[in-house]
Amino acid sequence: MIPESGIYTGTLRHRRFEPRRHEFTYRLFLAWLDVDRIPAQMEKSRWTGYNRFNWASYYDRDHFGDPVLALRDRLQRDAQAHGVNLPEGPIFLLTNLRYLGYCFNPISLFFCYDGRGDLHTVLAEVNNTFGESCNYWLSAANRQEPANGLRYRAPKAMHVSPFLGMDLDYEFILTRPSQTLAVHMNTIGRNTTARLFDATLTLQHRPWTALPGALLRHPWMTAKVIGAIHWEALRLFAKGVPVFTHPARLDRKS
Repeated sequence: MIPESGIYTGTLRHRRFEPRRHEFTYRLFLAWLDVDRIPAQMEKSRWTGYNRFNWASYYDRDHFGDPVLALRDRLQRDAQAHGVNLPEGPIFLLTNLRYLGYCFNPISLFFCYDGRGDLHTVLAEVNNTFGESCNYWLSAANRQEPANGLRYRAPKAMHVSPFLGMDLDYEFILTRPSQTLAVHMNTIGRNTTARLFDATLTLQHRPWTALPGALLRHPWMTAKVIGAIHWEALRLFAKGVPVFTHPARLDRKS
């Protein structure tokens, strides 16, 4: 059974294995939204707004594609561009909202179900701190063994962390969303199984009425996210972890 629109609360853990060990865990919460009912959902609380300022807001421009188009239409266009067959069932988005006017999403996940309510395809929308975005479709085409498991592998296609190069693959391992949800991502050497880095979301579903309490505990969630990114980058730099230049800068120099 697909969980209703609400929030997921829990923890995010990052671990780096090479060339220096580094680990941290933060508490967080994420919105869980039916993409066809976002405007109505965001008007259910006095603390939320749709395309307008509030403590927590959803703005169409905060996700990929033409913001004039409905989110489902953007997903359909991008799926076709990547040769993916998008099912016709419900689509739910796991994401950060815009808090007090600021939004940053390292990753948003779109869970795409078929007409029977079975999870068919997942889209990972990844953003970096350079203002760039890249979509990774997780479907039958890149599903790993076991064939019925939610394990996928995709080549890294966008520079994200300055402490990781480009010659890498992402491995996504997910559970089916329910009262609990786990999302695990390994960053591994291309054509190998050696992990350099991993990230794990461990979450529990809560109803939309739990949002005010989550806001009180995390009043500026996205500012906490971007602050943590830069703080941990300073710690890695202090540990002497090598820095990789953005490929675009290398192209300009050559």
